[in-house]
Amino acid sequence: MPPISLLIIGAGNRGAGYATAAQLQPERVRIAGVAEPRAYHRQALAQTYNLPKQHVFADWREAASRPRFADAVVIATPDALHVEPAIAFARLGYAMLLEKPMAPNEADCRRIVDAVEQSGIIFAVGHVLRYTPYTRQIKALLAAGAIGDLVSIQHLEPVGYWHFAHSFVRGNWRNEGLSSPVLLAKSCHDLDWIRYIMGAPCRALSSFGSLRHFRAEERPAGAAERCLDCQIEPDCPYSARKIYLGRVAQGQVGWPVDVLTPDVTAAGVEATLRAGPYGRCVYACDNDVLDNQVVAMQFEGGRTASFSLAAFTEAGPRRTTICGTRGELHCDGRTIRVHDFLRDATQEYDVARLTADQPGGHGGGDYGLMDAFISAVAANDRGLILSGPRESLETHLMVFAAEWARREGRVALL
Repeated sequence: MPPISLLIIGAGNRGAGYATAAQLQPERVRIAGVAEPRAYHRQALAQTYNLPKQHVFADWREAASRPRFADAVVIATPDALHVEPAIAFARLGYAMLLEKPMAPNEADCRRIVDAVEQSGIIFAVGHVLRYTPYTRQIKALLAAGAIGDLVSIQHLEPVGYWHFAHSFVRGNWRNEGLSSPVLLAKSCHDLDWIRYIMGAPCRALSSFGSLRHFRAEERPAGAAERCLDCQIEPDCPYSARKIYLGRVAQGQVGWPVDVLTPDVTAAGVEATLRAGPYGRCVYACDNDVLDNQVVAMQFEGGRTASFSLAAFTEAGPRRTTICGTRGELHCDGRTIRVHDFLRDATQEYDVARLTADQPGGHGGGDYGLMDAFISAVAANDRGLILSGPRESLETHLMVFAAEWARREGRVALL
């Protein structure tokens, strides 16, 4: 069987990351084209995959104006720019992998799902947590009755102090008007994961959160507008000098450093910090997204779940506790521990071993998602997709309901 072909729409961190499947498995997938407005990223991807000039576009509309020339499309544009290309390429008959979130509002999510269902294409949303080896292991343990009947889930996303400062204070997802609420931008796949583990619909939600720290009122006396000009910068954990130039000094020039500039030398990064958004004081940015949030959920059948997003943590894997009638399961991204109430005994499973042969981020989820999507397109089997249109819409609606509940101070019923 010849490799399937992919058109990449948006060649930033996520789009270029998904494209690496063609390097890892060239016998299964090849890159057929790219659309990206930024010349450097567009040309870098075109050169990496030796793309013909007629399939290299500065605007996705140019690609959509051509007869279909690839089996599938990966849409990894900014969140607010998903809906138009998603609808256009669905109508052209491309199988589609759409980065999460689908769109920043309910109406556009529904428009995408309607277009996908009308076209009948294979469709996946980038809910990578469903595709991790540890998720498969947890699902298998629950199905085998390892903890009896599932009763409740507690799930924490420890974003990490520097990651939050990078992406949600200085970066692309800092402002709801420019992107979306942080619960959607960062954690829609956490609520999606909880729904997947529950295996039942959510019926009610409440939520609380705040922008507690990254605001002008918390700015230390004497702080400058930019870290490189700041006298108190050495005492600030969110220092851009520390976060970016510190990594360059250690030879770490991938993400997040390569988001700032193509020139990942010390001189190139310093120049960007002096002029660009990533060099700003975290207390003097145009950010407005929450830096902490909790969501309480009631699922069908009386099951409950709680989710916490925390900026003020050491960046690390998600932490989950699942409580059942006969046992308790803990997962910290490194191990899964199951305690059996009857035997009063604990068994451990090595998560690191499960992901050792799977490159990419999100605990092997990036690789797992692409592997499933490629297989689904090659076999024309949408049953291989774990994150199709209707359930992805359902979990997006959970996020929108949680945000409504938080803003209104009420319980949202689904």
